[in-house]
Amino acid sequence: MNKISWWQTNFGELEIEHVVQSMRNRCISQGKVTTEFELHLSEFLEVEHVIAVNNGSSAILIALMAAGVSPDDEVIIPNRTWIATAHAVHLLGAKVVLVDTEKNRPIIDATLIEEKITSKTKAIIPVHMNGRSCDMQTINALAKKYKLFVIEDAAQAIASKNTYGYLGTQSDIGCFSLSVAKTIATGQGGFAVTNDSELATKIRAIRTHGVENVKDPGKWAMSGFNFRFNDILASIGIEQLKRLPTRVNHLRDLYITYEQGLKNPFFKIIPVDIDAGEVPVYSEFLVENREQWITQLSVSGIELRPFYPNINTASYLKQTKEVFLNSEPYGKNGTYLPNGPDQPLENIEKVIDSIQKISI
Repeated sequence: MNKISWWQTNFGELEIEHVVQSMRNRCISQGKVTTEFELHLSEFLEVEHVIAVNNGSSAILIALMAAGVSPDDEVIIPNRTWIATAHAVHLLGAKVVLVDTEKNRPIIDATLIEEKITSKTKAIIPVHMNGRSCDMQTINALAKKYKLFVIEDAAQAIASKNTYGYLGTQSDIGCFSLSVAKTIATGQGGFAVTNDSELATKIRAIRTHGVENVKDPGKWAMSGFNFRFNDILASIGIEQLKRLPTRVNHLRDLYITYEQGLKNPFFKIIPVDIDAGEVPVYSEFLVENREQWITQLSVSGIELRPFYPNINTASYLKQTKEVFLNSEPYGKNGTYLPNGPDQPLENIEKVIDSIQKISI
């Protein structure tokens, strides 16, 4: 039995050749290949500054540091996001303030943000979950009104657009991930983007122990750490970026195949607006009796994965007893069906066929 994994991405000869070339040129640390990758990303996203780092989680942490977030500050994030968004805030000693999602899409409900803003609020982090665009117009207007930073978590949104351009480029800083289950996958890695030269200078310095030039530090100007990228990963990224349009089109085809073909009352697709330019990195469904379906389909060699828990379930973040009605179903029933930029379309058809045949 051939197993159908929940995610499939491949690395071709071009990635391998580029990695080998970099190694032969002794380009293994952060150097000229990383700079080249940053330039290509800058051109693609139409943004002034790209700073590659060791992962997307670090990108959020560094962005918060560049924004000056410190203990006793408050940062607003959605209840539905990967835990790294909350951890970056928590590790800086700031308070995580949660906002519920929209009713029909697992992204922050911008109409609920203002009531959570206090005199201690420093920043808002909208998260473009699975390529879905948050209401950046409303969020940026609130930030301007209350003099707040906006840091977009676009870890799952590279190449996704709305009316105003690419997601992750519409605020003070945008943060992206290059981990294995992303549209561009270098294994690990991430990057931050900004059009603000002052913020870019701070981010570059924080990436390298608080100095811009590690070979000649000059003086210790600010706190930082080793968040550097490397040329081996950049070699993979350069080649994957060339194939990004093809990968995006394939992910959209997979979404449409599920949307049109999967007609089961237990499975409700969580919508992505591909007509508006959003790119669905994952195939996400609300599934009744989720654990039973995961077990049953695993017998047929099909891997489903449950959504990770909502942020309000992390007791160490010391949240109030607030109820988040809109995001609750995603933590309870959210499920990833097989997907990925190199997932064969026939695998999706097999998944749909298997689901239609099972009775629970």
